[in-house]
Order: sequence, then structure tokens, then C-alpha cells
Amino acid sequence: MSQTAALRLRRAVARTEDATRERVPVGRRPGEADDLLGTFATDGALGFDPLPFLQAIHAAGSHAVVIGQVAGIMHGSTELTGDLDLLWDGTPDEAHALRDALARCGCTDLPDLDRPHVGYRVTGASGDLCTPALPWGAMDVTPCLASAETTRDPAGFTIRYAALDDLIRMRRALGRPKDHRRADELARLTT
Repeated sequence: MSQTAALRLRRAVARTEDATRERVPVGRRPGEADDLLGTFATDGALGFDPLPFLQAIHAAGSHAVVIGQVAGIMHGSTELTGDLDLLWDGTPDEAHALRDALARCGCTDLPDLDRPHVGYRVTGASGDLCTPALPWGAMDVTPCLASAETTRDPAGFTIRYAALDDLIRMRRALGRPKDHRRADELARLTT
């Protein structure tokens, strides 16, 4: 199993830290990101390090799949982000594993995982937990769970992330300006 995608993510975390070192918090949360710049322009980028949560997801036995810009970074996108979005199957077993991972990483207000889309916050990251029941335009994202790619982090844990073609389709289905721009960037990576 390759470490390439995990190393890209580690480099992006370091670049985010460098780029935000002098930035002062302005009270803008990732949920308030605009459709052009995305969450990197919010306070979510300050101290952004999803790796401990991804390690906790692995340790808890979760099969959640990284989606959004973190998955884009893992495929080679150069745009930074300030949130970690995950796709999971919505089953009780997976909800139990995600609650365990959230608690391991300092989440004191566990989200209601009976809903198709909830926000979360842990030390170092926040973002959205999405199930296939969340409307994705005309796209059925259920197959994205089975087609996810894996990478092995140098610290010894596995990260599951959306396959490149699935991620491009997800971006186009969402249709925001940043999604089109990022889908175009990802499409160029396939040629």
C-alpha cells in the first residue's frame, strides 16, 4: 500500500501551518466559508491537523471515507483547506465507531449521527459527516464507499479516501464555484 497520498496530506498540513502562522482569528467558522475561497479562508485553517482524527478513525475500526478538499489534496490538489469532510454508510455499527473516534479526539458534544449530515469538531479538525442519504444532486454516492482508495500513513494507520473519479463527480454534483474549479484541477491530474 502506497504512502504517497498520506505524505501529500502531511505536507499540506505543514503548508497550512506555515501559511496561517501570522493569521489572527476572525471568528469565521468553516460552516461560514464562502463558495469561492472555501474553508482555508476561515478560522478552521488555524491549527488544522486532521491526522490525529484520521488515526482515531482507523483505531476505532471505522470505514469512513475522506471526501472534499482533503481527498483532493491526497490526489494531488494544491489548494489548502480548513476542514475534513467524511462519507460514511449511516449504519449503527459505523455510528458507534465514529462516536468512539470523535470521543478519542476531544469531541465533547457528540453529533446526532441519525441524520444524513452533521457537523463535528475535534481537536485539530472540524467538518461534516455525511451519509449517502444526503442529497448529492443526481449522484448516488453509495458506490463511493466501496471504491475508496487507501493509503498508509507513516505513523502506521490506514486512511480511506474517495477515488479520484468519484471525487470529481462529487465536486461537479455539488456545483459551487470552488467545486467546479477543484474538479477541473483534479481532472487535469488524470491526464
